[in-house]
Amino acid sequence: MPSFDVVSEVDLHEVNNAVAQANKEVSTRFDFKGSNARFELKEKDSLIMMHAESAFQLQQMTSILHSKLSKRGIDLGCLKTDNSVTQGKEVHQALNLQQGLDSVFAKKLVKLTKESRLKVQAAIQGEKVRITGKKRDDLQQAIALFRESDLELPLQYENFRD
Repeated sequence: MPSFDVVSEVDLHEVNNAVAQANKEVSTRFDFKGSNARFELKEKDSLIMMHAESAFQLQQMTSILHSKLSKRGIDLGCLKTDNSVTQGKEVHQALNLQQGLDSVFAKKLVKLTKESRLKVQAAIQGEKVRITGKKRDDLQQAIALFRESDLELPLQYENFRD
């Protein structure tokens, strides 16, 4: 029976490269000269920390990071921005990289699949949702359904088997 997996993953190597490029641009830009503006990537937490001297600089840094991430093919929908925190002369802001499908979102995908009346079955398997059907066309309709529906996380479709 044909099947595929629905996942939401981010390539951390590409994120690391984008953060390095953003740090390089911040260090060479004139409006950041003399400031201690920088990005820090904490890979095990999937967290990007931004440090600057003012909230305005954080906004500028956010646009720089977004451009570098989008050039590397990373969907910006996977970023969740926290509120900025002021500590002394520095302002910090955290950007969380959302990896995997949590149970609530996976249940939402299963419900969406069942309500569509497609001839496919959806099963939650950890941080993935496996879609199975009798025909390849049904699976392609399920992919089209997920793409046209307004979901807050970027989805990837992998492990397509006939």
